[in-house]
Amino acid sequence: MTKPSLSDLLKRAAERDREAFRLLYAAIGPRVKGFVLARCREEGLAEEITQEVLLTVWRRADRYDAGRASAETWIFTIARNRVVDSLRHRRVVEADQRDPQFVPDPPESLDAVVDAQKRAERIGAALDELPEAQREVLVQSFYEALSYPEIAEREGVALGTVKSRARLAFQRLRAILAGEDEP
Repeated sequence: MTKPSLSDLLKRAAERDREAFRLLYAAIGPRVKGFVLARCREEGLAEEITQEVLLTVWRRADRYDAGRASAETWIFTIARNRVVDSLRHRRVVEADQRDPQFVPDPPESLDAVVDAQKRAERIGAALDELPEAQREVLVQSFYEALSYPEIAEREGVALGTVKSRARLAFQRLRAILAGEDEP
């Protein structure tokens, strides 16, 4: 007895012949899985897509037209489309490790670290010289990331008052950090 072709098995599957589909599955299933796995590179996903492909083959076997394509071409076209759809929906993007965003910044020089620390100490000391109300506006704005309306609500003052305190605080900080006396 000769082995039935994929085309014959598809025609019989279109008539809901379960034995024909079992034979079709055994003949083409592993190749479909290999095809899918080569494209998605994830074992579990490849198995899932392979199942979807063969379920689609079972459901749409009646749409197969031997005059347009071989059974193998028809099945692998379904597989390719399923892979593309699955990857598109998952938005899987493999990162290019040569991309500049993945290249670490060069280590800072010791001089740069020391300068940054001194600058932070100067700013901290300058903040300590500000009146309490002005310092609080800057601390809440920059360290707590609150907006001026949120600070006004928290402090129970008008928005214009918060803006004035911030403006005065910046003027005073500039003067202190520039080594000048109060304006």
